[in-house]
Formats: sequence, C-alpha cells, structure tokens
Amino acid sequence: MSGAALIFPGAHERWFVTDVSGGDWSFFFSPLPLLLTAVVVAVTVAWRLVALRLPSPEIGAFARLGRLAPYVPRLLAIHVGVSLLALAATGDFLAHSLPLREVPAGGVVGLVEAGIGVWFITGVRLRAAAVGLVVLGPVALLAAGPVAMLESAALLGVAGFLAVLPPSDGTFGRVEHDAVRLRWALLALRLGVAVALVTLAFSEKLTNPVLATETLDAYPSLDVFALAGIHLAPTTFIAVAGAVELLFGLLVLSGAAPQVAVLVAAVPFNATLLLFGQTELVGHLPVYGVFLTLLVYGSSAVTAPEVRWLPRPRDLTVRRRAAVAAAAATP
Repeated sequence: MSGAALIFPGAHERWFVTDVSGGDWSFFFSPLPLLLTAVVVAVTVAWRLVALRLPSPEIGAFARLGRLAPYVPRLLAIHVGVSLLALAATGDFLAHSLPLREVPAGGVVGLVEAGIGVWFITGVRLRAAAVGLVVLGPVALLAAGPVAMLESAALLGVAGFLAVLPPSDGTFGRVEHDAVRLRWALLALRLGVAVALVTLAFSEKLTNPVLATETLDAYPSLDVFALAGIHLAPTTFIAVAGAVELLFGLLVLSGAAPQVAVLVAAVPFNATLLLFGQTELVGHLPVYGVFLTLLVYGSSAVTAPEVRWLPRPRDLTVRRRAAVAAAAATP
C-alpha cells in the first residue's frame, strides 16, 4: 500500500481505484496488525493520561485562535455546505466512493444533498438542516450497506454538532459560550469523526489488503518509504497505515491535547492534496472544518476543557432525562 495513502491516511482508496470488497479478517488477526492495534490502544490511553496533566491549552502560542470560538459553528457549516454542494455537482453522494447513480432515486437525493449544502452555506436556522443531513445517513445505508454509512459518519458528527450548537442569527452567526451545550456538541463531532476513521482503517486497510495493494500499484509515487530507500513488504505498509488511521480516530475521540493532535493529523491529510488535487480537497472539506473546530476550541482557555470532556454515566442519565423532559414539554 502507498506511503501516503497508508502511512498518510488522508487519501481514501475507494475514491481513486476500483472498489474491492473487504472483510478479510484473517489479515487483521495476523501477528503484525494485532500487535500494532495493541500499541495504538496503549498510546491512546497514555496520550490522554499525559494530556490531562499538561496545561490547557497545551500550545500557548495559538491563544489568538481562541478568539474565533464564537464563530466556529458558522465556519464549520460553510465547510460542510460547500462539500455537499460540490459532491452533488459531481454526481456523488456524501463521498466520492458512492455515485448518485447507485442510490435509489439518485436524482432526487442529489437535489436534496445540494439543497442542504446551500442551506448550510447560508447559515440560516441550521438545526433543521443538520437534522436533514442526519436523515441522509439511512439513504447511504440502503444504497451501499452499513459500512458506507459508517465511513460517512464524520458528516453525521458535524450534523450532530450543528444540531446541538447551531450558528445564531446574530452577526456572523456568533454563538455565546455555553459549556454544557458545547461539550455535548463536541462529543457528537468527535464521535462521528472517530467512527469514520476507525471504520476506514478496517474497511480500506486492515480487512481489505487487496484494495490497499491496488492503490499502491496505481500510485507507486505514494510509497514514501521507497523514496527514502526503505523497502517494506506491502502487507507491512497496510498494517502500519491501518494502525495510523486507527490511532488518529482514537485520538480524536479522546479529545486530549487537541492542538497537538490536529497539527499532527493535518500533515497526512494535506500531503495527498499534491497528488489527488480537487477530489481530495472536496472530500476532505468537512474534515478540515473539524480540524479547525478542535484547534480553535482547543486554543481557548475557556473552551479547551470541553474539547477533551468525556461523559460519565451520571452525565448520560442527566442528559437523557433532560431530553425526555424537553420532548414532553413540546406541544
């Protein structure tokens, strides 16, 4: 598998080569992938434990970015809106790997996708638009199965964030700080992105070595190890790349040291732009919006604690009761 598409998990193989069914769990359960997975889990736990003892924000030089925090929902909505509109215009549904022609009533679905994209760009009353984006998830499930829906979970995470914390009707969509709403919105965002990255780690790499190998054959220039004079077996590339993508997913979920995590993850997600260009840029716009969200909130002393917040059982109970009470009060 390619150095950039594997070591650099920014490139999604199904966007650029013919899809190959995965499900080869025998590869994942071989010694190297299992060992690397165990290392990834250990690194994630250690990362969070260490990060909880660091100053927050961990990089004080980025403090000025924190001033953008009130406008993040609006900026995130623009990223998603442009991506949805561009995908609809190019005949794709939620991702380049799912053409609209393979979706039931693809023409209608494409119009809905484009309409929701325009709605997000306008920034007007986006809670309903976010719900509309969530509704598109089952369409992906019907069209391509549960794996495709899970691979698109980053968009659903963004929708969850904007449903909980949409831009206001004020200047530039400015949102006043609300710690409770922000922490739940960020949790939905992190969970969606983590599910997408973890799913891709398995569906395109750890259980799909054939697809990974085809990507390397089609784009040999991605093999950065070979450029450095290091020749590794394709299966080693695949295992390492899957582990890296899995690590990024777990780090996003943990929310720990978000500034450092975003800066590290941004390298592979930007490196593949040089080779794949517009397709990669459009497909990754929501991810760039997520990176911006985590970086800005993680750079403010006021909001940084909410980025790494994980709910306790009591928090889930309180949230569930509040939701039930709100539903009961709705006429």
